Amino acid sequence: MTATVGSVSLPPDGHVHTEWSWDTVTGSMIGSCERALELGLPSVAFTEHADLTPWLIPEPVRPHLPEHFRVRLRPDGVLEPPDLDVAGYLACVDECRSWFPSLRILSGVELSEPHWHRPRADALLAAHDFDRVLGSVHSLPDGEHHHELTVVSDRPPGELLRAYLGEVLGLVESTADFAVLAHIDYALRSWPAEGPPFVAADFEEEFRTVLRALRASGRALEVNTKVPLPGEVVRWWFREGGEAVAFGSDAHEPGLVGHGFAEAAALVESCGFRPGHIPHDFWRR
Repeated sequence: MTATVGSVSLPPDGHVHTEWSWDTVTGSMIGSCERALELGLPSVAFTEHADLTPWLIPEPVRPHLPEHFRVRLRPDGVLEPPDLDVAGYLACVDECRSWFPSLRILSGVELSEPHWHRPRADALLAAHDFDRVLGSVHSLPDGEHHHELTVVSDRPPGELLRAYLGEVLGLVESTADFAVLAHIDYALRSWPAEGPPFVAADFEEEFRTVLRALRASGRALEVNTKVPLPGEVVRWWFREGGEAVAFGSDAHEPGLVGHGFAEAAALVESCGFRPGHIPHDFWRR
């Protein structure tokens, strides 16, 4: 049975990471399934990381990285994420489908900057039939290297956000194969608590430019609840003619599956989107 809060049904969680994503040591596919059932979510998509871009980690930051990041550092300070063990991951998905038959479990992958790495991204998708593919941007170029946005940045937050949205526009306008744009607000995760607060209206044109391109591409916008996504962005998506919304907790541990979904569902419904014809579908206008 699908859980409801008031008159609003809780949506499926279409963005969850487990022990198969290299960047988490607290993930658990079994635990995430148990949490989804506890909440009454109609489905969960395990969209494990396929991070294709190496990141240069500045020397002062390296000692402060989590151990599972530090072990990935090359001598030159570049962190090179490992390839996803797709065979092991898909075997775990199959096991969980047999253990939790009442929960619809989608396989998936989150492609990081696939427009920069088309041969690798295309080969991965050609070799495996994933149910859900997310496209995302986690880093920006800086000279001959790339910096991950939330690890370090010496750029003013507004400048960083505009640069990030410019790169997201490049992803959306590309022909890279993905169905959902993940965390359009990723750069806000590093917005400083001190100093001027984030004001969505100051970046309306940049956001709406990306949203117009996303609508033209036929892809869905993810409402990511990790920050959570500013309500203005969802309203702009509807006004720009966006057809579909996906929900994602971006959970890296079971306890965060479905986090903030009651509030996110209420926001999305207030903007004009409604649950799909089947419980595990996107929400649509």
